[in-house]
Amino acid sequence: MQIGMVGLGRMGGNMAERLRRGGHEVVGYDRDPSISDVGTLRELVERLDAPRTVWVMVPAGDPTHATIDELGSLLSSGDTVIDGGNSHYVDDRRHADKLGTQGIEFIDAGVSGGVWGLENGYALMVGGADATVARAMPIFETLKPSGEDGFVHAGSVGAGHFAKMVHNGIEYGMMQSFAEGFELLTASDIVTDVAGTIKSWRTGTVIRSWLLDLMVRALERDPELDDLRGHVQDSGEGRWTVQAAIDHAVPMPVISAALFARFASRQEDSPAMRVVAALRHQFGGHEVSKK
Repeated sequence: MQIGMVGLGRMGGNMAERLRRGGHEVVGYDRDPSISDVGTLRELVERLDAPRTVWVMVPAGDPTHATIDELGSLLSSGDTVIDGGNSHYVDDRRHADKLGTQGIEFIDAGVSGGVWGLENGYALMVGGADATVARAMPIFETLKPSGEDGFVHAGSVGAGHFAKMVHNGIEYGMMQSFAEGFELLTASDIVTDVAGTIKSWRTGTVIRSWLLDLMVRALERDPELDDLRGHVQDSGEGRWTVQAAIDHAVPMPVISAALFARFASRQEDSPAMRVVAALRHQFGGHEVSKK
């Protein structure tokens, strides 16, 4: 197929390269002219033959809204826009409805694979009309890992990003579990080979996983992780997962705790813990640490 790729950063650039290796013709646009095939979105659209397919791979929020709005003014009826960024699923219907007034189709695609996707393939969770998804299947087949797994047409518009949101929420919980296990191992005076212990879990255990493999890889480079600060950002999808859980009255204690742990990691001196220390001192005379 022929496809336009908007956003050629770490993910978008590697996806464009995987598509080219798979025999597709990719016209790429990025704000960085040194990596862009064209100078503007208009030029990208002009380089594509109708019916066109354009994949948007830019940061979620305003950058995605602006890009899709501009594409809506340039594309024609029968063309397709695929949003592969980490957009909030509630935005997908608005994009689909706005593009739909001009006969432009819309697919939302949750993409997982990170920097390893170029070689290993990307797990894809997509939402959209059956016929629209079917037309884009050659693209999805090339991007996904080889084999039967790694792709799902999760449902109608919004389903792809909703599925990816939940996926990332689960990721929060898994990473937090590994992190807490690492901290407990290092705090004990019984286990003397923490890195070796974690490495031993990679084979024959029920917690073996790619995340565990990546943790071992990080510990091989820095066994104590002394080169890192314990400051962790969140991309927004963990927050959206917890909010969706509230909206649907679904209990989600693990993922919620993992999200809040990230918030705590950014506090050098927690106001909440100062309150706890003050209260313990007030009712029990417990010792407090002064600044």
